[in-house]
Amino acid sequence: MPELPSETAEIRQLDSGYSRETRSLLYLAYRQEPSFAHLFESGRSGYEHRVRSTIRQLVKQHFLQEMPALGLFVADRLVGAVLIAPPQRRLGITESWAWRIRMLMSTGLRGTQRYLEYYHDVLACAPSEAVHVLPLFGVHPDFQGQRYGEQLLHALHDWCAEDKNSEGIVLDTGNGHYLEFYQRQGYEEIGEVAVGPVRERIFFHPNPHVSLGSVA
Repeated sequence: MPELPSETAEIRQLDSGYSRETRSLLYLAYRQEPSFAHLFESGRSGYEHRVRSTIRQLVKQHFLQEMPALGLFVADRLVGAVLIAPPQRRLGITESWAWRIRMLMSTGLRGTQRYLEYYHDVLACAPSEAVHVLPLFGVHPDFQGQRYGEQLLHALHDWCAEDKNSEGIVLDTGNGHYLEFYQRQGYEEIGEVAVGPVRERIFFHPNPHVSLGSVA
């Protein structure tokens, strides 16, 4: 049996009061991700600024629109976070003109366009419109490999399952190291999107009352 984390973790629902901590954590989790490296041109000067700005604008708009998020805390420190886009609000952030303008000003036209194309391509792979989508999900690098991500996903599954109109959860990754992890958590690969040279895999986890075949 896998070893449990050495410290007890606590799940809390996040709001705008956790915005700064959430942005910092997700920036550290995403700055080395292959998809982000292509979207925001890691080989060009200012890459980390573009990633930080994108994370900041996504998190800020998420909380501004009062969309749900869960956090995992260890000794009162936020070590994992997931932003959740419910079925009826999957396009809420990217369709906001205020968000797009802030992205253009901080991330630039090319980065904004690339992110929008990538996000819409991911949504197009969803098995139906009645799914929760995870725009951002990450665990602080210092706490990875300790099953904290698994705890956060299990809490997320329970939270989303309370919505009887939701058929499940869709997430994506371009990091090959995470493929087996998601499969162990009950996710099934349903498609992929090309993000430049990166193969972005799309995964689906059905709610307990739904089978994958019923939404295919």
